[in-house]
Amino acid sequence: MPHATTEPKIDIFIDRGGTFTDCVGISQRGGKDDIVIKLLSVDPGNYEDAPTEGIRRILEKFTGRPHPRDAKLSSDHIGVIRMGTTVATNALLERKGERSALLITEGFRDALEIGYQARPKLFDLAINKPDVLYSEVVEVEERVTMEDSTKDPFQHSIEVDSNPTLKIGQSGDIIRIIKPLNVESTRNSLEKLFEKGYRSICICLAHSYSFPDHENAIRDLAKEVGFTSISASSNLIPMIKLISRGMSATADAYLTPEIKRYISNFRRGFEDGLESTRCQFMQSDGGLVDVERFSGLRAILSGPAGGVVGYAKTSWHPEDNTPVIGFDMGGTSTDVSRYAGDYGHVFETTTAGVTIQSPQLDINTVASGGGSILGWKNGLFTVGPESASAHPGPACYRKGGPLTVTDANLFLGRLLPEYFPAIFGPEENLPLDYEVTKNKFINLSNSINEGSAIRKSPEEVALGFLAVANEAMCRPIRALTEGKGYHTSAHRLAVFGGAGGQHAASIARNLGIHTVLIHKYSSILSAYGMALANLVEEVQEPSSLVLGPLTTPEIHKRFESLKERAVQGLLLQGVSSTKHIETQQFLNLRYEGTDTQMMVSLPHDGDFRRSFEELHQQEFSFLLPSRDIVVDDIRVRGVAKEFERQSHNVYRELAETETRPNPSCEKLSKTYFANVGWVDTPIYLLQNLQPGDQIEGPGIIIDDTQTIVVTPFSTAKVLSEHIILSVGSQKQPIAPQSLALTDPDPAQLSIFGHRFMSIAEQMGRTLQKTAVSINIKERLDFSCAIFGPSGDLVANAPHVPVHLGSMAYAVKYQHERHGATLRPGDVLASNHPIAGGTHLPDITVITPVFDPSGKQIIFYTASRGHHRDIGGFEGISGNANATELYQEGARIISFKLVSNGTFDEEGITKILVDEPGQFPDCVGTSSLYDNLSDLRAQVAANAKGSKLIEKLFQEYGREVVQFYMDRIQANAEVAVRKFLQKTSEGLNGNILQAVDSLDNGTRIQLEIRIKPDGSAVFDFTGTGPEVVGNNNAPKSICLSAIIYALRCLINDDIPLNQGCLSSIQVINPEGSILNPSDQAAVYAGNTQTSQRVVDVILRAFDACAASQGCMNSVGFFGGRERKSSDGYKFAYGETICGGSGAGPGWNGASAVHCHMTNTRISDVEIMEKRYPIIVREFSIRPGSGGRGKYSGGDGVTRVIECREPLTFSMISERRVSRPYGLHGGEDGAPGENLILRKSGGKERLVSLGPRGIVKLQSGERFIIRTPGGGGWGTPELTTGKVGGNING
Repeated sequence: MPHATTEPKIDIFIDRGGTFTDCVGISQRGGKDDIVIKLLSVDPGNYEDAPTEGIRRILEKFTGRPHPRDAKLSSDHIGVIRMGTTVATNALLERKGERSALLITEGFRDALEIGYQARPKLFDLAINKPDVLYSEVVEVEERVTMEDSTKDPFQHSIEVDSNPTLKIGQSGDIIRIIKPLNVESTRNSLEKLFEKGYRSICICLAHSYSFPDHENAIRDLAKEVGFTSISASSNLIPMIKLISRGMSATADAYLTPEIKRYISNFRRGFEDGLESTRCQFMQSDGGLVDVERFSGLRAILSGPAGGVVGYAKTSWHPEDNTPVIGFDMGGTSTDVSRYAGDYGHVFETTTAGVTIQSPQLDINTVASGGGSILGWKNGLFTVGPESASAHPGPACYRKGGPLTVTDANLFLGRLLPEYFPAIFGPEENLPLDYEVTKNKFINLSNSINEGSAIRKSPEEVALGFLAVANEAMCRPIRALTEGKGYHTSAHRLAVFGGAGGQHAASIARNLGIHTVLIHKYSSILSAYGMALANLVEEVQEPSSLVLGPLTTPEIHKRFESLKERAVQGLLLQGVSSTKHIETQQFLNLRYEGTDTQMMVSLPHDGDFRRSFEELHQQEFSFLLPSRDIVVDDIRVRGVAKEFERQSHNVYRELAETETRPNPSCEKLSKTYFANVGWVDTPIYLLQNLQPGDQIEGPGIIIDDTQTIVVTPFSTAKVLSEHIILSVGSQKQPIAPQSLALTDPDPAQLSIFGHRFMSIAEQMGRTLQKTAVSINIKERLDFSCAIFGPSGDLVANAPHVPVHLGSMAYAVKYQHERHGATLRPGDVLASNHPIAGGTHLPDITVITPVFDPSGKQIIFYTASRGHHRDIGGFEGISGNANATELYQEGARIISFKLVSNGTFDEEGITKILVDEPGQFPDCVGTSSLYDNLSDLRAQVAANAKGSKLIEKLFQEYGREVVQFYMDRIQANAEVAVRKFLQKTSEGLNGNILQAVDSLDNGTRIQLEIRIKPDGSAVFDFTGTGPEVVGNNNAPKSICLSAIIYALRCLINDDIPLNQGCLSSIQVINPEGSILNPSDQAAVYAGNTQTSQRVVDVILRAFDACAASQGCMNSVGFFGGRERKSSDGYKFAYGETICGGSGAGPGWNGASAVHCHMTNTRISDVEIMEKRYPIIVREFSIRPGSGGRGKYSGGDGVTRVIECREPLTFSMISERRVSRPYGLHGGEDGAPGENLILRKSGGKERLVSLGPRGIVKLQSGERFIIRTPGGGGWGTPELTTGKVGGNING
């Protein structure tokens, strides 16, 4: 504990960032100015540790006495040290953490490497999966599972006390111990790890969030062996999901030793090692923790969290109660967040490819900052995501760097070199280089003007890049507000970070926000936020209670227990008295049968149900009144407010401060603004301005650490702690040249590309939030897009590739069939192959958007979602044995789902329930409630897109929007033509050819004929005929495969729209497997044949070896009544990853979804909680990828055991034909589908073949082994797997 002293003390607050370390010193006695220090985070020539150096400089200024660098510092004058640091973040990004080992339940050694199986970037052929954080894995001999599944309709009472293998878990669930922990083998494994030099381990066992006994036993063993860092997942965050919890544990084991080392080194710089000084660190949740308890898992957002606390405490006040958007713009990225009186926490995020399950502030990051590189590609302006970083930095840094956002601001006079320190150039003694920036913009504008009818000056080019950058930064803000049901314009904007002030007014104007707050410490607000934060203690427990009167006493009892733990934790951290502590209580709630959790704080009236329903209605726009509300977690957050600083009401000061217009300026400087060009702009030094001074834009305000641009039609008012920008409502119009609508302005073309894609993305977020089914909400099997007035694709958010081109076919079909008769308030639904469908479960919902008169269609919005159950043969949608389309479920050529605003529930119910049952051995859907809910969600997603489109038309006018809609399509066409022309240059005769076969022998044959103008014919003549079974692919599938393959091959961020196919002619012979009759079964054409079409296209271009060529579609069905006509009571379906193909310069990736799908896989703990199954194994198949100079990725093994009778359906490919290698590379291994039967005490292994329906009894297992990818290049003479780990 700190000792008493009469020495004057100063509290020190530090944010150690990646580039700069910011320090603020505040005297405890007051009466002195705050001391602000900014220094480089790494400067080994002058000091070893930046925070220690910052403290040294503060102490020198505070005491007036020198503190030599070579002497340890005395802490006599230090009150408290609070710090945020990027040490953990940097170690994670750079993969420079502690060498550690993972202990995990047997059968899951590769589970964390597989993750949720989705590839990080949809169109990368060279898939680059993030590296795992551990160096070695030990499979632990133990296994537990949930005894009763929530989806099982035949649940029975369970006697726990009489069965020693049954336990009550911490969540209240009944746990069955299938295999007790093998203590001896675990001890041996730990001892071997210790002998290898490991000192840090992480432990993650299945269902340990509820049953931590086995993890606790391993933790105790590890302590006995001598491990110094032990991260048990159940102790870190006891929440369901093995993958997320396990990744979090590995992150903690990887980062905590690094954090401890840093803290130890930091303390060595002080005479007493800070033993007598309170030292606290900022955590990712916005709360402080004592230095002894600071861990890697909670440190990842340490720095940004300080900024959120800083703006929340300085820019929001309860008397005003207007929500605030935080905008933190730095050198490489921009962080945005929202504050409305409470810190919004999220409990699962992904950082550097690692899923983190821990309370974190809801901060969204976009790769656009001052150092973002400016580019000119395919007729579009691009800003980022690449950054010039600190080295070489922007062009003006005199190190040969590229043009960046910072250069654009410098060139336009928004940054003034004379007010920057002279620290640039090789000797770091020169000012910013304006001339090199100017010359680069002149050269770039010349390149842009070549062949263009629009002549743009260098200034217009630079301004255009700033406009594109601003729009890119507005996208996450719209997602954070509009995407969650809030109006963006109903917020204030709090701007901070080194580059924020240069963009504040423009960002606000784009968003319709009128008030911007810039704190006097805005450039060091993360450090200042440490001064305003509180010490916290988080405790929580899992639960399986159903919210209601019967469970209220139990919930209250558990709250009291957790409150006691939270208070004790704070007292242990040094809080002097309980009177300074308050506790906040939360329930993590969700509707039964969904996975969408909402952390709900205790409302004033104690009614959690009402509060949950209000939040659910606001964010998701619907309620599920017939479903129970489940309590997944009970949480208490203890907050110590012993040093809380008085909240300053900036809005009261703004109203009460008398305005003094037109203060005197330092000088005039030329600055370039839209529509007015170069103008003499007054320059003000912040230190010379007084509260009440008001500046009419244009103007620039400068202090030691920031530049604030006051644009025309804006004003800036100076207050004691803030500058308040009032932003006029004038929208900067499109340049006059563009209004002529003859040639597109390239900057506006880029901006419209952002806006169109943003609309499609927000539609997707709305659909995911408002849907109830697992397929849409959790597996993300959906797509959203917007279309022009004739049905041409304008923007398709990159969701599921198989939907890319086919949705346009569906919209065009409905437009040509109904366009003239549609009216406002009408919405159509379709899934039929002849109407652009891919397979029947994918239902497309299409909404026309009308002009203000309601007479003319100006756009369409559409969403396609996978409905697991739409009826079908023997109660299974997409039955593996189906041979006719009617056997695959409900068929919808065209149905008016909504007419004049009224949802036709009766009509769609008849289609989904009654019509499929009219056919022999077929039944309608057993999941009507989910169907109707998801269809309503699709209607809502379309409505969201329609509103955003209408808003865009109001901003720019119909002619302008539709002009740029056409031009953005033309832009994509140009990119495709250029690629094809370049491809044809090295060909003899401009012809590409390829052929491959399905497992049933059916040929897929392709000839591509490229013409000199860059157009091409994709001719599938020679492809085999329609087949018996459901491998037939509707012709829209080919369009999706072509647009996907071209986007991969171009390998650039071109717009995904109709222009990609405008120069392509597709010849698809009628009656072939790729253009079957209207009665052909097509389910697997979407999931399997589509993959083979992509393989053939990529083979024709000689791009890479074959990937697994399959989606491995498996489902199980149960709870069926005795009559076969009744259908099943529950069903589950998934697609399973495999190996990707290698290519020239890269190995294939293992255990990843390839090409035409990218859906997630459900976590084992969720599956076993819901369904009567045990996932026995989910691992990588070593050696299944084809060998080569670059080897193909490996497939996986997935083993599912039944706990009661279930029916399994399997549809797969590449069980006979192997994924081919190229250029001497070997083929990948084929997949296998096996059944482990049990009869008479004996086991036998039976092959199912590529497809089939099979009934399994309790204890029997379904085994799926997925194919590996093909190799590339002749294998080198070496043992084992060849080729380095390049790109996966």
